[in-house]
Amino acid sequence: MEYDLIVIGGGPGGYVSAIKGAQLGLKVALIEKEKVGGTCLLRGCIPTKTLLANAHVVGVIQSAKDFGVTVDGFKINYAQMKARKDQVIDTLCKGVAHLIQSNGIDLFTGTASFVSPKEIKIRGEKTQTIRGKKIVIATGSIPSNMLSAPVDYHRIHDSTSILELTKLPKSLLILGAGYIGCEFASLFSELGVQVTLVEFLPGIVWTQGKTISEFLTKAFLKKGITLKCNLKMEKCKVLEEGVSLELNDGSSLEGEMLLVSVGRKPYTDELNLGAAGLGTTANGFITVNEKMETEVQGIYAIGDVTGKSMLAHSASHQGMIAALNATCKSEKMHYEAIPAVIFTDPEIATVGYTLELAKEKGFDAISSRFPFAALGKAQAGRETDGYAELVSEKKTGRILGAFLVGSNAGNLISEITLAIDHEITLESLANTIHPHPTLSEAWMETALLALNRPIHMPPVKK
Repeated sequence: MEYDLIVIGGGPGGYVSAIKGAQLGLKVALIEKEKVGGTCLLRGCIPTKTLLANAHVVGVIQSAKDFGVTVDGFKINYAQMKARKDQVIDTLCKGVAHLIQSNGIDLFTGTASFVSPKEIKIRGEKTQTIRGKKIVIATGSIPSNMLSAPVDYHRIHDSTSILELTKLPKSLLILGAGYIGCEFASLFSELGVQVTLVEFLPGIVWTQGKTISEFLTKAFLKKGITLKCNLKMEKCKVLEEGVSLELNDGSSLEGEMLLVSVGRKPYTDELNLGAAGLGTTANGFITVNEKMETEVQGIYAIGDVTGKSMLAHSASHQGMIAALNATCKSEKMHYEAIPAVIFTDPEIATVGYTLELAKEKGFDAISSRFPFAALGKAQAGRETDGYAELVSEKKTGRILGAFLVGSNAGNLISEITLAIDHEITLESLANTIHPHPTLSEAWMETALLALNRPIHMPPVKK
């Protein structure tokens, strides 16, 4: 059987690429060894955010007295929370499957491997081989493991297995304080688990910059989360009723469970890339150009497996770029305006350049920051912890980057993503009427600050 386009992997990159290809008139096959939806839907974005939504409800109940509401008592049923998470996943998986079917895409369930640059063998209920004029690799990534702390799915978990818990541990050690580790720390801490984060870098979410790291550090310490930064694990030992870690400063920690959250690695196992003439980098990634083309003509790669931007929405956009180019168009992927969100409490959202990176790129850049505490909506909803920051070019006012820490950061960052993508200036943003009272006013106010025309902040003294 021959197709115009074969997509390997049914995650947010793969199924979007398949749908786009079908919309362009191509005969498309999609190969997925499990349920469609990929890591994001099955083991990542959706399940974690569903559980975080549950935890948010707990937080609202706990702070109800501050709003004049008395709650006499409540209980957390984590098994029911987990069941709701599974229901959400199942509903969305069925939705994606319906989209694939309604677009006339042939879905194959099984493991794909290359026979040649144009042929794919599928091993499922039966083994079959299909041919494709163009092929998109969208196999994603899996959690990185540590030989010194092997996952046993009982005491030691990774970011996938911990989602299957039906009972909360009393205490949890988390190895790795990047965005995944911090999201789980925020989740379990809100549900009453005693959480300890261990990070070998100087601070948590350190790659997001010192300012954001320090802000989240204060918030986590306020919640009672223990932070152990600038430290490495030397030894891990599974005990009868928990896990013990020995750190390189001679100290030790004990907890009922350990979450290993030290990053993710590309998944290319069983693809038999050599048969297609493809190799990988030292880190296991497939090299692509701005058109998502690999070194082999007619084969594209998208999403985590490329290592370009390991985010679901990046993979989706890359998937559309690859599908367009599979129809002999010449579309290019741009990475200057890709938003990223860390769903901790408070949320963190970023897009574009930091001030330091903008200067490295040769821009005469400045930054301005407006606190949530100065917003009426934030005061009304007790959402005053946080700030909005804009990085801009001093002469032209072009917006180069943005950072937001606080409530609804993930929703609010889209406005500045659009501004960066379309090279909107501070003047345009400042002159855009924002609804009052809303948290989105922070962007208008931050732009006014950068222009030295603040309204709801004292004037800048020259």
